[in-house]
Amino acid sequence: MDRTYEVTGMTCDHCRRAVEDEVGVVPGVTAVAVDLPGGTVRVEGDADDRLVREAIVEAGYTVA
Repeated sequence: MDRTYEVTGMTCDHCRRAVEDEVGVVPGVTAVAVDLPGGTVRVEGDADDRLVREAIVEAGYTVA
């Protein structure tokens, strides 16, 4: 299942790496793609939605 999250506060490559690193280790995530200009994070896999959201927050960003 693919899901896309609107995420605020991501502005640079460091932001992208931080989100990819945190979300990438969530059980069930098979791929993470951050679109900085669009402010979105696309997650592939069967990970728990709550855990993905928590990982984004842990990286320092807000899920809209």
